[in-house]
Amino acid sequence: MSAQPGGFDPRLVAARPDLAAVHLKGRVAAARFVEGTVKRVIAATTPMRRTPAHDQPVDTEVLHGERIVVYESTEEGWAWGQLELDQYVGWISAAALGDPGAAPTHRVAALRTFVFPGPDIKLPPLAALTFGSRLAIVRAERAFAVTDAGGYVAVRHLAPVDRIEPDFVATARRFTGVPYLWGGRSSLGLDCSGLVQIALQAAGIACPRDSDMQAGFGKPVSFSGDLAALRRGDLVCWQGHIGILAEPGRLLHANAFHMEVAEEPLAQAIARIKAGGLEVTTVRRLN
Repeated sequence: MSAQPGGFDPRLVAARPDLAAVHLKGRVAAARFVEGTVKRVIAATTPMRRTPAHDQPVDTEVLHGERIVVYESTEEGWAWGQLELDQYVGWISAAALGDPGAAPTHRVAALRTFVFPGPDIKLPPLAALTFGSRLAIVRAERAFAVTDAGGYVAVRHLAPVDRIEPDFVATARRFTGVPYLWGGRSSLGLDCSGLVQIALQAAGIACPRDSDMQAGFGKPVSFSGDLAALRRGDLVCWQGHIGILAEPGRLLHANAFHMEVAEEPLAQAIARIKAGGLEVTTVRRLN
């Protein structure tokens, strides 16, 4: 996706010719500038799109509890704004949003968990939340944590929001077998850059959303086809694709060939993707 006039990337800058965030006044041209209103996602997940239409491709997926600054709401039920977590800009369903409420205290640390209406696993669940979802917990009741919205979640499926998962490779490996889904960021389906982002975020590393952004993340590693130069945790990048070196010589990636998160020999992946016309563009190292 190309940058808009003035060199700004429309995925990361809340500016359009007719409307922009007030903090951009003097930096971009727009017909009007607005403050914006903070909302949080109350749906289990919700798609974010470049244009406000349900039949358009999904750019990214927003998880329960994430915050968004909304700059425009339409009569058709759309909200245009910018996510707080990774600064992504786009349109989401206004029905998926609620008041910001209390600050999140915990995140879902299991791949998936259920929200029950009471402290009883026999009750029909209200929702299913995915890894990385954020919750404000107000108290504990037996084996459950109670959210500020009155839902009950298994305590052992949660972690404090500031607790990090130090091994992002191990975190990414937990998603092995999860279906490939363009724009996805959940344990029900994700794409290549979604897998990288969700694993790094769990490790406390702020990570951009898309593969072209991630290709400039970290430090470049000199790579001329020598696989021995790479090490665990390196990000291997192609134009429009990215994967994680799970261990020397093995690539972990969400990909449309396997249609899932899969681990395979790196040499095999490089050869297959090269046969499709793409070479490795860069390798990035985070430490």
